[in-house]
Parts: sequence; structure tokens; C-alpha cells
Amino acid sequence: MAKKSIIHAVGKRKTGIARAYFKEGAGKIIINGRDFEQYFPLESYRVSAVKPLAFYPIENKYDIYVNVAGGGLSGQAGAVRLALAKAILLINPDLKETLAKASMLTRDPRVKERKKYGQKAARARFQFSKR
Repeated sequence: MAKKSIIHAVGKRKTGIARAYFKEGAGKIIINGRDFEQYFPLESYRVSAVKPLAFYPIENKYDIYVNVAGGGLSGQAGAVRLALAKAILLINPDLKETLAKASMLTRDPRVKERKKYGQKAARARFQFSKR
């Protein structure tokens, strides 16, 4: 009996980490055990998360299972996007140039700047009083 192959990729954004698993199936997307539309309630998050699938449609080929943790929904959507792009690259290496030009393979390095001591926030100071 042949074992079904599973393709695995990891994506990160801010403090969110997503692990995507592509398995042969009917084309459904499950995130943390919930349906894709149910997990990402806003349309902008859904569009951002599945943007790599525009380059390699998975209808009736693969089921996608994603485990995502950390951060908020925006960071998690970005992490899912990077994980899907990396997994698609493992399936079809010919798409590397196309995905790179669309900046799907680049991890977004922007993270929140840390708060400094003696200040109110990362850059904001406490109000100065002359008297």
C-alpha cells in the first residue's frame, strides 16, 4: 500500500508561526481544526492568506491543514501566506521566480520595537515639566 505524501512548510510573520501541510485530497483548507472562512472572519485576511494559491491552484488536488499560533490575526494571515508559498515551491520548483517577484517568499521582518527604560514607550517620552 502506497503512503500518501505530505508536504510540510513553515511561515512566520511578527510573532505568528504557521505550519502548513499539503495532503492529497479535495481542495479544502482547515486552520487549527476550523474552516478557513470561520477562522479568518475578515475578507482582507482571507485574501492575504491564500494569495499564493493564485499562482498554483489546488482545486481537487490537495487538502491544506494549517497549525498557526502566536500573534494576532493579521500576523497569522501573513504567516499562513508564507507557509503556503513555501509549500507550493516544494510542489512546483518552477514557480520560484514568479513567487519571488510577487514577494511571496520573503519573510516580512517588521516587528514591534521594544519599550526602553525611562520612557513611556519605544520612542515616546514622559511629559517634561519645567516647574
